[in-house]
Amino acid sequence: MMKLHWSPRSPFVRKVMVAAHELGLADRITTVRTVVAMAKPALELLPENPLGKIPTLVLEDGTILYDSLVIMEYFDSLAGGGRLIPPAGPARFTELRRHALANGLLDLLILWRSERDKPHPLPALLDAFAVKADSALGAIDAEIGAIAATPPGIAQITFAIAGDYLDFRFADLGWRDRAPRFAAWQAGFRERPSMLATPVVDG
Repeated sequence: MMKLHWSPRSPFVRKVMVAAHELGLADRITTVRTVVAMAKPALELLPENPLGKIPTLVLEDGTILYDSLVIMEYFDSLAGGGRLIPPAGPARFTELRRHALANGLLDLLILWRSERDKPHPLPALLDAFAVKADSALGAIDAEIGAIAATPPGIAQITFAIAGDYLDFRFADLGWRDRAPRFAAWQAGFRERPSMLATPVVDG
């Protein structure tokens, strides 16, 4: 069995778990609850991931992989390759770029939440996060039709998880009104068995 350092709240962990379910690999993974925080390093995790971040995957032979994209690509290779990430050519780079947009939005939201929840957040920083999030949502909304026309892959998974994370941590943002086409697509994707099997739990 592979061992995955895991949290029920992390959208980056959820990405790899959704990928595992999409590829039929979930039953080959044992999850280990690992608590990480910006201000409190998970010391027990550092020997396996010097960055102290999740997800971190330990393979059966002891090989260690980290970063959600690396783990998703590894899972894709286990399933024969080319299912979540096109193997070559323009389709591959389009998928990687779209994933970068979705993953960048998640990174932004994590940092925004961290600043927002400080006792004295910086207004200029909060404003900058809001502008960037609005820009990202606009870009996603403009492209979601083309994205939806491709088979589910790393980009679609990450876009759907970003939508759920917005609901989870930014319920007052009204993102669905700002990006209605993205919201309509996300409402359908979130009903996939892989998404239902990996709910976000605040605990």
